[in-house]
Amino acid sequence: MSVNSADRPDEVDVVLVKAGRTKIRYTGELLADDGTRVTVRAPWAGNGVRDFGFVRFEPGDVFTEYYWRDRWYAVKEVRTATGTLKGWYCDITRPAVRSGPELVVEDLDLDLWRSADGSDVRRLDEDEFADSGLAGTDPEAAHAALSTLDELETLARGGDFAALLA
Repeated sequence: MSVNSADRPDEVDVVLVKAGRTKIRYTGELLADDGTRVTVRAPWAGNGVRDFGFVRFEPGDVFTEYYWRDRWYAVKEVRTATGTLKGWYCDITRPAVRSGPELVVEDLDLDLWRSADGSDVRRLDEDEFADSGLAGTDPEAAHAALSTLDELETLARGGDFAALLA
């Protein structure tokens, strides 16, 4: 008999949806849920290594993931298996929805990377966002996504980025 997160209150199934389809689904350890922010820890859920050129996600990496029910982003702190901080990968998303053992997050294509030392901050996937057509189908969501990316970039470049996770 298999055990799923519905049977274990300390686990949650993270479901990342993109363009109406499940992009990835994985189980993580539920660290906290204060009603506004949900914190999950999970190993790298991808297959093999994903090399972005500026960072590599690989088996053994550990992600501490912060999701908000009232914000348009998720922040994922990335560490090696030995605990060395690689940085933070920020997904621009609709606010997260938790229903029982599932945490559903809709990816809006835009992303931001901030290296551990803060010297490398980069916006990602703006071309995918433009190609998604969200500006035409849901202009309010597109505006929220772009405003959120600007806000996160400001924090990552010199604002109080660490305060997001405190």
